[in-house]
Amino acid sequence: MPLLRLLSLAALPLLLAATCQPAGRPRLPSSLANLKGTWLHSREEDQGDTLVYRPNTYNFPPARGRTGFAIGPNGRFTQYDIAPTDGLEGQAGTWTLLAGNRLLIQLSQAQTTAYELEVLNLEGQRLSVRRTVPVVVK
Repeated sequence: MPLLRLLSLAALPLLLAATCQPAGRPRLPSSLANLKGTWLHSREEDQGDTLVYRPNTYNFPPARGRTGFAIGPNGRFTQYDIAPTDGLEGQAGTWTLLAGNRLLIQLSQAQTTAYELEVLNLEGQRLSVRRTVPVVVK
């Protein structure tokens, strides 16, 4: 019995280390686990202030260009805008999880304003969000 207790005590720090997330590295809740990846705006499906995005592998109808974003691990974010040459131009930034299903997006360029993305629905290949601008970051 003492050996079992000793092994249990030795395993506890390993278990805690494996389950704890290092400070400063945001994690998505399980309800948003499928949010990671690259999403392009499917403006044909927008309704009012609800914006619809699809994965970049989705079979979109022809368009002159699509904006979008990529959500990566550890708070990495890239916003894709239409470039002067009609391609996509990426702008690096970060995401931080706020209360509920809201993400604070901060782009790296100082002249840009932070904004919030509220995830309204995420099912399969369809992401519905509401974007709120501007956000005052303290």
